[in-house]
Amino acid sequence: MIDSNYKHLLVFSDGQTTGDAICKHTLAEVKSMIGASIPKIDFSYYTLTLPSQPINFICIVLLPMIDKPSKPIQWTQKEEAKESIPQRKQQQKRKYLLQQLPYILGGLGILAMLVLAFRPSPIPVDVAEVKRANVQVTVDEEGETRIRKRYTVSAPVDGRLARINLDEGDRVTKGEIIAQIDPLPLNSDIQEARARLRQWEAEKAGVETQRPKQEAILQAEARILAAVAKQREAAAKVERARASLEQAKRDRQRYQQLHADGVISRQEKERAELEETTRIRALQAEERVLDSATAEINAAKKALSILRAEQQDPDYLLDVYDARIRSVEAELAKLTDDANRTNITSPIDGYVLRVNLESAKYIEAGTELLELGNPQDLEIVVDLLSSDAVKVKPGATMLLEHWGGESTLKAKVRYIEPSAFTKVSALGVEEQRVNVIADFVDSKIPLGDRYRVETRTVVWSGEQVLVIPLSALFRCEPGNSRNLSNTWCTFVVENNQAQKRQIEVSQRSNFEAVIESGLQEEETVILHPNEQIKSGTKVKVR
Repeated sequence: MIDSNYKHLLVFSDGQTTGDAICKHTLAEVKSMIGASIPKIDFSYYTLTLPSQPINFICIVLLPMIDKPSKPIQWTQKEEAKESIPQRKQQQKRKYLLQQLPYILGGLGILAMLVLAFRPSPIPVDVAEVKRANVQVTVDEEGETRIRKRYTVSAPVDGRLARINLDEGDRVTKGEIIAQIDPLPLNSDIQEARARLRQWEAEKAGVETQRPKQEAILQAEARILAAVAKQREAAAKVERARASLEQAKRDRQRYQQLHADGVISRQEKERAELEETTRIRALQAEERVLDSATAEINAAKKALSILRAEQQDPDYLLDVYDARIRSVEAELAKLTDDANRTNITSPIDGYVLRVNLESAKYIEAGTELLELGNPQDLEIVVDLLSSDAVKVKPGATMLLEHWGGESTLKAKVRYIEPSAFTKVSALGVEEQRVNVIADFVDSKIPLGDRYRVETRTVVWSGEQVLVIPLSALFRCEPGNSRNLSNTWCTFVVENNQAQKRQIEVSQRSNFEAVIESGLQEEETVILHPNEQIKSGTKVKVR
């Protein structure tokens, strides 16, 4: 109901209708109610817009003062005179208040408008609820499958390789001939080596004919014995002759004394002197015989030593021939082994993975021919950063995703290689990486050798632990915590206001963080907080 005594009319909009439409609609209603009795009245309005407020539009309609009485014109002067003076004063007072009411309402409206205009609006935010869930902390990296035991078959000898009639995927059995090398050159070398072996053996046997006969050695030894016996006899005769000489000297001295005394004649004295001289000559003769016997002994011994030396002289020839024979025998054994290796056989029961050489050609020893293996005996190799590899333990679960199927394959870590290697990343950064080897849990593996897989290695898991999204975390200001590695901060929504809270995080997965302390279940945290959000900031949930 619009009172015609009002000079101003305030109309508020909630933003659902434009300001001009509201004011025009209001003017139409005013004209319809009072325009018939006051057809020449002028209407005007002005608007104020308050963006981002619950009441974002105010329309103020200006009405001219209406000085006519609120009663109808049909009143008579008589009836008016009947009114008492107090009633007229009360009416005048009421009329004055009614005339001032639009100004009061207008001032209050403007004040409300200013309050709404300068009051900070709540910041729209995304939120999440603190809840309990099962969490797995994983190390994610690309890997590949590989056959656990790969066999590379190489040429064992030089020679001409025959064409290999195997293709990738063909099954082979252990001992089956998979490649052949022409053995003719090796067979010729074997025959030549055998001929040289027979030659050296024959020459070695001829060395024995160059040795002295054993009879000659025995004869030389007998000659020595005879010479020794003769030497002994001569030595005995020398001793007898020396004794006779000594006796002859004593006789000569006695006879000389007797002759000087005149007892015997001079002839007897000379006979004694002659006997001494004869004994001297006899001793000398016996000594020469003894020397001859000694020389004969020395000659016999020298002859024996010569015979014995001649007996041993061919020994060095035997050593030479033995060395030559052993060398030829070793060469012959190698040639024989090489000839036997010209038929190259499969070392396992498996499949042909790759044929490196297919056509016939001359090859050298060590040339790779084929790769064999069992595609069902697969393992997974993942090269992790060394900082991530220290978190992985043998027996840890490894999940395989995006391998080409919809299901997730499982594997278990068998071992971590003890040595790291340097790898250059796609950005050109040198990284230290470690190979982690895992085995499939399921026996049926829908993959092949060197297939790409995306792996997630579980390093920690928990059931029904308190978690929040990682996007709700941010680092606290330095100095607020003693252990910055596990201490984080987040904003909790309380009474439509953001409140900063410090929390302890025990583990972090790719998307969630495990809360150790600082939050309760069913509390609400703000996701992706920006710089506008502080403690006490009003927020509203999008």
